[in-house]
Amino acid sequence: MALPNVVREAWLDRDGPVILATVDGDGVPNIIYATCVGMFGDDRLVVADNYFDKTRRNILGGGKGSLLFRCKQGKAYQVKGALEYHRDGEVFDHMKTWNPEKHPGHAAAALRIEEVYSGAEKLC
Repeated sequence: MALPNVVREAWLDRDGPVILATVDGDGVPNIIYATCVGMFGDDRLVVADNYFDKTRRNILGGGKGSLLFRCKQGKAYQVKGALEYHRDGEVFDHMKTWNPEKHPGHAAAALRIEEVYSGAEKLC
């Protein structure tokens, strides 16, 4: 599913870090702040795995996730979907183009967009 244009514009006008939520096999949530983020195509938001631990384990366990961000106008957006973990290939290579060289960039965690919200309003 493609990110709606209003959300794409908000993503490009983000304010501060994003929040990435994952869940382990027992349903225990884990939430992290992330600053090294990008977009791949129209349907994936990407977070560089620079220092993941529980987050990596949760993604490799096959769970879904949620990413929350704010734009500079103060509006918040939540994107939900399946998580992918790329150690090579196109998504990984793309992440390497924007991830700062001072960080290791072990892999690219891609959230494949399934649902998008602004507050309680479902946008798609």
